Amino acid sequence: MNTLTPETEKTEVRPRLGASSCLLGVPVRYNGGHSRYRFLTDELDRYVEWTEVCPEAEIGLGTPRPTLHLQRRGEADRVISSGDGSDRTDELAGIADARLAELSGLDGYVLKNKSPSCGLLALPVFNEDKQRVDGKGRGAFAGRLTELLPELPVEEQGRLSDPALREAFVERIFAHARLRELWEASWRPRDLVDFQTRHKLQLMAHSPEGYRETGRIAARAGSEDREGTRRDYTEAFCKAMATRTNRGRHANALQHAFGMIGDGLDDVRRHDLLAAIEDYREERAPLSLPVALLRHHGAADGPDWLRQQTYLRPYPDDLRLRHALAV
Repeated sequence: MNTLTPETEKTEVRPRLGASSCLLGVPVRYNGGHSRYRFLTDELDRYVEWTEVCPEAEIGLGTPRPTLHLQRRGEADRVISSGDGSDRTDELAGIADARLAELSGLDGYVLKNKSPSCGLLALPVFNEDKQRVDGKGRGAFAGRLTELLPELPVEEQGRLSDPALREAFVERIFAHARLRELWEASWRPRDLVDFQTRHKLQLMAHSPEGYRETGRIAARAGSEDREGTRRDYTEAFCKAMATRTNRGRHANALQHAFGMIGDGLDDVRRHDLLAAIEDYREERAPLSLPVALLRHHGAADGPDWLRQQTYLRPYPDDLRLRHALAV
């Protein structure tokens, strides 16, 4: 686990990821088994550092154990044991509080779906007569985790089977890790400006408004309180990166990059790049085509500004996550 080639280790940041223990192959499920998720253990593992959490095990529930379920009591959903009917909600939520110092240093979190403790979305909720009330429940630990750390990129296992959601999550955790490394260093206002510059296209592709807001915060960093700058920039940056991109914003970011380098290209290369951007905009080509051309031109004789753009390499190349017609 967690092996990196020397070349990768030099060039890539390593996100710190939290995960439900069972997804990493630990046999802590109610039936004594696990739910190993191969994308995490076989693909993502070599690039990240893991923090594993099983709230149910950490509050002392044995393995195997009676199942848990969500029960509507008044206006609140509670986690109830099918064995003795005990309410374990506060204990499960309390694990997030107990481990907050550790969890605050993470760059993302993957939760086990359909779990009354870790499920993030659409859990069934029952009444005291065991009749289903609705399917809008959230696990006790997951709910407290997202409440305490609202800017943390969080997904659940089931949604990561969607190629677009998987790529968006991976992009966010690497961006979050780069920002964390900036804050952990003895950063200066000009370091934040440099970070903003390197993420320009990536932010524009997600949220032009978010790009402008982060730019304003970075620009006044030298005259503002450091902690306030860190807090405000983190909130704005994470909000922008959490905004789902689309084909139009991608195309606009690509056009902006072309505008910065177009005068330095000959007619053939200029035409090829513009055609690739338009083909992507019109859904005739994958995003990887114009991005590859920009990377090629940047590596050959492009400006440092282009070569340093995180948009061109938002995560390690060999993860190969970009799907055929990425939006």
